[in-house]
Amino acid sequence: MFRPLLPVLLLLAPILASCGENATSDIAVNDVWARASVTDTGAAYARIENRGGADDTLIEALSPVAERVEIHDMTMEGMVMKMRKLDALPVEAGETVTLAPGGKHIMLIGLHGPIEEGASVPLTLVFEKAGRIETEAPVRAAGQGGR
Repeated sequence: MFRPLLPVLLLLAPILASCGENATSDIAVNDVWARASVTDTGAAYARIENRGGADDTLIEALSPVAERVEIHDMTMEGMVMKMRKLDALPVEAGETVTLAPGGKHIMLIGLHGPIEEGASVPLTLVFEKAGRIETEAPVRAAGQGGR
């Protein structure tokens, strides 16, 4: 009675086996904020959580308040803090990446005007698999840090 199903199951086996490989990312962006700035550069921060079954990568950030937006990382080398541009930021499945002062962050370069406390900065994060995520970054005072 089950013999006719065997060829069908054999045809479906490769498709079913690859389902794990084709898992999608499910990115959540939380705790977004930007630091107040009166210079021509600013910074934005967030928590990026990949709730899906596949790794994803932040490949670009955009904002109409700046000429250029880059993903950056800050590290200590001896007694010197160094900042470098990242071409991409991996967000592994089931992991959370925190963008925070003194570490990874979004750099807003060539601001079109000051970013004032109480305002909000539109920010678009572009992921390799999840695509574009539009968000707003409330602006906090320069000395407030994470909260």
